[in-house]
Amino acid sequence: MNHRWAVYDKLGYIPHIAGRSINEVDLVNYVKSEWEKSGLDSIVVHPYDVLLSYPLQNKSNYVAILNSKGEEEFISQRKEFVIDAEQNDPNVVDPFNAYSPSGEPQGELVYVNYGRVEDFKHLNRTKHIRVVGKICIARYGKIFRGDKGMPEEWRSCYIHAELYGCAGLILYSDPADYTVPWSRVYPDDWFLPSTGAQRGSLLLGSGDPRTPNYPAIKSAWHLPDQLLYTPGIPVTPIGYVDAVKYLEKLTGNEVMEEWRGGLNITYKYGPGFAGTHRASRMKMFVGTHLEVATIHNVVGYIKGEIEPDRYVIFGNHRDAWVFGAIDPSSGTAVLMEMVRAFGKMVKQGWRPRRTLVFCSWGAEEYGLIGSTEWVEEFEKELQFRAVAYLNVDISVQGNYSFRGVGASGLRDVVFEATKLVSNPDPQEIAAGRTKVYDTWAFRSKNNHSESNPGLPNFPSLGSGSDYAPFQHTLGVSSVDLRYTYDKSIGLSSYPVYHSVYETFELVKKFVDPNFAYHQAVGKVWAEVGRRLAESVILPFDCLVWAKDLETKRNELLSTYGQKMVHHGINLGMQ
Repeated sequence: MNHRWAVYDKLGYIPHIAGRSINEVDLVNYVKSEWEKSGLDSIVVHPYDVLLSYPLQNKSNYVAILNSKGEEEFISQRKEFVIDAEQNDPNVVDPFNAYSPSGEPQGELVYVNYGRVEDFKHLNRTKHIRVVGKICIARYGKIFRGDKGMPEEWRSCYIHAELYGCAGLILYSDPADYTVPWSRVYPDDWFLPSTGAQRGSLLLGSGDPRTPNYPAIKSAWHLPDQLLYTPGIPVTPIGYVDAVKYLEKLTGNEVMEEWRGGLNITYKYGPGFAGTHRASRMKMFVGTHLEVATIHNVVGYIKGEIEPDRYVIFGNHRDAWVFGAIDPSSGTAVLMEMVRAFGKMVKQGWRPRRTLVFCSWGAEEYGLIGSTEWVEEFEKELQFRAVAYLNVDISVQGNYSFRGVGASGLRDVVFEATKLVSNPDPQEIAAGRTKVYDTWAFRSKNNHSESNPGLPNFPSLGSGSDYAPFQHTLGVSSVDLRYTYDKSIGLSSYPVYHSVYETFELVKKFVDPNFAYHQAVGKVWAEVGRRLAESVILPFDCLVWAKDLETKRNELLSTYGQKMVHHGINLGMQ
């Protein structure tokens, strides 16, 4: 492996969850040291005391069937099966959903598909199945996991498990969403093994839950515990090797076709079990607990020569649920290499017109906490000085096509950068598509329309990564860049997402063996930033922005216009 990707090798073999010393001491010092060697003008480490969440490692979460004698049967695995030696690491945090309350609820089991509002309505209104007091089991996918367990008053567009009265919620990754029928699973391919369990946060919103809209610094006032926006029912993930043991025993009617997953069973709604288990109940044991911890952002600067008070900001988060070889270490490796390259240019006499800011965020996985706290602390400065925020969370989650998402005014800057970078796919080069842009445009062809003839798809940003506080709180134009997989095969995410199997070996063997796609993302990222930092006139396309705004206005009126009129909402448009 090329020496310049050594940081990736280091991160890919070390569990580095937020709030623990490996991530907050060892890796903070490593990033700071490497950036000092690269020649950055200054580096600042920003600590924040925030509320995180962890499982009990010596008494891990599990679910089981409780028989009529009160005995536990079919107990789920508390840890994922060790396939590679490095997975047998005491720092691997067992599967859990952050911010779930602890508890040991019992009740009849009900299958709720993806746990969407329409799924609960189907059960309640069409099938007349009440989930009050029941243990619900949902498959990951379609919506954010936090929506599945949060009440309507905290996310008004969803009615989910807690609002409908579930006693607890079990989440699992169904093979229909994380494998494909024609291939094998890790370690023979990159698809999710049956023992894989997806960790993840249930927190809605972003930032430290104790200090909304204010930085979590030493002087901060904290919300009392009873006002924290955290779930009220226990939630925990399991692998589909366990889910099948419970789903195959359900009683009730067979589910409709769109609710059927990829397990070799007859999917039923419940509630409760059939046959010899009809008197049994489902039990959950969740020991997940809240804990205040100190997280750190590492921020480095290359001072601009002419407009030093204008910032072009690059960001990637450093923390991972386990090894995080894809999320976020693929992006961290690219960030480190890009800093090295810019630092080398500075050592050779180059200096940008505007200041470059490089950010290694802490605790993104818990709810964009590090970036949000930094934005809250320096909000006024950033509102006046930030030119753009350029995010690479995951740099390579597949090798099918480049993907750019962001503010429409930055669209053409990204397009022009991808036209300069060589295509990392030899087969695409042989087909005459020699640049990153060419494959992106070609494989976005299903998204083309009269208003977007032949151009790559460039959708708007939602949430889900560290661009959110910049784009949605400050109004700073932002983009998120990566290489991705072919979404047409039906996966809910890249298969080993947030599991113990997201390792360096998986990336090296199946995703990007020569790190060519990583290099392509790094070159695009750096070139977008260079253009924004060096152009005398900022290369924002206001015409594209105006057309995009008009399109979104028309879509809003087309979808909700009648309801808006009914409720007396007038946008002041003719």
